Formats: sequence, structure tokens, C-alpha cells
Amino acid sequence: MKTLLVVEDELDILKNHCDFLEKHGYAVLSAENLAQARGHLSGAMPDAIVLDIMLPDGNGLDLLTELRAAGSKIPIIMLTAWGKPRDVSRGLRLGANDYLSKPFEYEVLLARVEAMFRNVETVPGVITKGSLTLKVRSARANIRGEDLRLKPKEFALLLELVENEGRVVSAERLYETVWEAPMAGDNRTLKKHISILRKHLKNEGSGYTVSAIYGEGYRFEKFE
Repeated sequence: MKTLLVVEDELDILKNHCDFLEKHGYAVLSAENLAQARGHLSGAMPDAIVLDIMLPDGNGLDLLTELRAAGSKIPIIMLTAWGKPRDVSRGLRLGANDYLSKPFEYEVLLARVEAMFRNVETVPGVITKGSLTLKVRSARANIRGEDLRLKPKEFALLLELVENEGRVVSAERLYETVWEAPMAGDNRTLKKHISILRKHLKNEGSGYTVSAIYGEGYRFEKFE
């Protein structure tokens, strides 16, 4: 059973959302504001979020930004009043998977949630390489159950390398995918992050390493 976090400040509407989604087979966590939502997210990560934009203690887009900046790929549907173009465009640029304009029919909400899960099924929620485990949606990595406490860019870099196991990934591509910026001839930041990942992989005995291929880039591979 998939778990949804529903964030909505109007209590009657929140209850209706939750009742409907539970009726259709989802476990539902509810939050009336950003503080409660962050409280839920500090524990076990839900499978997706249905997130209102206008909330009493801030903007839902702020939470979306925080999650994406931390490397989380959890699917998110934004709820916006009357489909305000500015909210919609900003939400999609920040990494929302979909949006729904208020008011809406519940059957449409259900269809959007189902479609969102179908679209993300190709992205594994957990990747395991030996004793190394990457929890993609929550952007957490551990070795033998020990949390590596990686910073967002460290996790994003490790994920990119793991997804390309055995293949050399150029420094230029890593800057573009992880930092979303050109390398501009200076790869010191990348080298620092690679060094941190190597230490984690070696010290915790993961059985893997990140090798530097001179003049080509970096490769995630088994440690011989």
C-alpha cells in the first residue's frame, strides 16, 4: 500500500481529501501546514505528496524547493487556486511532477495520482550496491544500515555515479547534472566531493569505490 502525505489548511477539505484517497486504497498522512508536513517528512518518507500552495505558515513551493535542493525525488502534485499560471509555471520549474487547479473533481485527483505513480515507476525508490543502499526519494545513503549523512550535492553526485556503474562519467557532465552549471574550467569542487565519497565508501567497507580515469572522468565500480 502506497502512502500519501496530503497538505491542506482547510480542515473540512483536508478530511475529504484523506477520506477519498483512503477509500481508494492509499494510506494517508495529513498536515494542515508546513510545520506539520516537515514533521511527517522527518520520519519515514511517504511515497508521494499532494501539496497545497497557499498555507498559513508559508508557501508550499518553499517545501518543494527544500525537498528538491536536498536531492529528494519524491513525486509531488501541487494544488493551486484556479490554476494561477505563475504558481503552475514556478512549481513545474522547481520540480513538481504535476499540478491540479482548485476546485477539482476527486476522480481527477485520483487519476492524476495514479498517473504520477505510473510515470515514476521507472525510477527505483531504493538502489542497493553491495552493502551500500541509496534511498532515492528521501535522498539518504547508508552502508550496513549506518546513515552516511551526505549533504544534498554529495548524495546527488553519488546517485549519478551509481546509476552509471561501470561507465566513465565526465567531469563536465557531473557539473551539469549535479550542480546544474557548466564546469567553467575549475573542477576543485567536484574533486572535493569525490574525495568525501571515496572516504565513506572505503571506511565503511562498501566494496565499491569511485575511480578517476585520467583525462576522461570518474567511474563507480567494485573495489578490488
